[in-house]
Amino acid sequence: MNHSTAFALSDLPSIPDTAVEHGEVYTRDWVVEMILDLVGYTPDRELSSLVISDPACGSGAFLLGIVRRLSAACRKHGTDLPTKGIRALDLLSRNVQASRLVVADLLVNEGWDRAHIEPLVEGWIQQGDYLLSEPQPADFVVGNPPYIRLEDVPDARMKLYRQNHATMVGRSDIYVGFYERALGCLTPNGALGFICADRWMRNQYGRELRRLVGDQFSVEFVAIMHDVDAFEEVVAAYPAITVIRKRSQSSVVVAQTTKYFDATQARELVAWMGTDSHDQTTQGYDAARLPAWFSGGDSWPAGSPARLEMLEDLNERFPPLEDTGARVGIGLASGADAVFLTADPDQVEHSRALPMSMVRDARTGTLKWDGTYLVNPWEDDGKLVDLDRYPRLKAYFEHHREALAGRYVARKNPAQWYKTIDKVDSSLTAKPKLLLPDMKLTIHPVLDEGGHYPHHNLYYVVADDWDMRVLGGLLLSRVAQAFVEAYAVRMRGGTLRFQAQYLRRIRVPRPESISEADAQALIRAFDRRDTEAATTAALRVYGLDHLPS
Repeated sequence: MNHSTAFALSDLPSIPDTAVEHGEVYTRDWVVEMILDLVGYTPDRELSSLVISDPACGSGAFLLGIVRRLSAACRKHGTDLPTKGIRALDLLSRNVQASRLVVADLLVNEGWDRAHIEPLVEGWIQQGDYLLSEPQPADFVVGNPPYIRLEDVPDARMKLYRQNHATMVGRSDIYVGFYERALGCLTPNGALGFICADRWMRNQYGRELRRLVGDQFSVEFVAIMHDVDAFEEVVAAYPAITVIRKRSQSSVVVAQTTKYFDATQARELVAWMGTDSHDQTTQGYDAARLPAWFSGGDSWPAGSPARLEMLEDLNERFPPLEDTGARVGIGLASGADAVFLTADPDQVEHSRALPMSMVRDARTGTLKWDGTYLVNPWEDDGKLVDLDRYPRLKAYFEHHREALAGRYVARKNPAQWYKTIDKVDSSLTAKPKLLLPDMKLTIHPVLDEGGHYPHHNLYYVVADDWDMRVLGGLLLSRVAQAFVEAYAVRMRGGTLRFQAQYLRRIRVPRPESISEADAQALIRAFDRRDTEAATTAALRVYGLDHLPS
């Protein structure tokens, strides 16, 4: 992991001194107390010998909880307040001053001498950019890192962030860098405790951070808190609390909270974690212990603890879909549907009109082709056709030359101005395949017995070793739906994206392991579009008693 050296803030472009620009969201006191309990920063320990860091302290929400506990621990153990026990940073000078003031007032109210503590507080709380400051070891890193899309950061600062944080890939948010930097600063067995947006657990831009965590750290606690009043103001942050420790992976507590999760419920959850109980459900949360966590850069699943436990079990016992001889792909993107798609195949040579299946053809659950053709510029060997061999095709493309040649894909290679973005895989057309529309509320596999080429709004599954109706029955089941629900990010209205990356996460039994009776049950359910019957048969095949909610 590459860390930056310190940079003077004056060398960087200024950022407007406003809370909105800096993604500041202030955390409620009881959430702070919960996180400090979870990481183990408790007054019964000799906290004066430990170092805790708040990398974006704002006006002191976490610092007040930290200092209150540090003061109590020093009184209990008869030690002085440490000069280097707290390291807090904030980019904004007004936040630094506000934090110093409230912390000093707290300590004075607890009986510490102001003349003694003010120099300490100034040393504890500094102005700086955590992502560009010198990394310093810490036993605990806690806080609520700022939420700012990386493209909203001035260019010079953004480049430095990317240079010094390997996990900040794609359209990242800067809180990803805070995770990376904080994890890199932890001492052995040290703990990070953040409340932060949970998008990095599933979105593409979080893949390198997930990989880092899975390779080098232990996920100890995850609580999804989307409906919880965790902040001082209403924000659409999709928050989660994560506790990650610098050690090899061990068991993890997962909690799904409700709108009733509050200070009392938080204390109950923390207390329950100290017991040997496997799971607990209250009005405010549903929690369970999992023996391990999910590894690698793939998206982490979401769902109830029982649902996650089921997925972990299925991940252990069954192979991914593509490891059973199946292949998942996406249909063809033309780059100019208005030209390449037609309902009149007679405009070109018969061999150049390829029947194309569209999302609307799969609406009912049975493929009902509406007569859309792809004007196909590809030979079976994957090369572009010689237009001189196809006079009607040449005339058709020449008629639309302005629209085709102006596309980016054509400007990159002017000699191939009539190509589609994707090549046609000539072997795919005749194969039986399951088609899955990209955006649906529920999984919707539809069988194309062969003869059509899928449009790019359809994903497809082909498999030489499967009876496609048996596989279709499995994919129609709510077990398959559970995999996609766990890994996909829902859109407005609850719509799911049934994209290849999520379909590939579905675990299935090997086809030869399915009994004839279960295979026939899956076929009947698929043919009748009976999700309940498909689920009943799938549960038997997977060896499950029921599907956890």
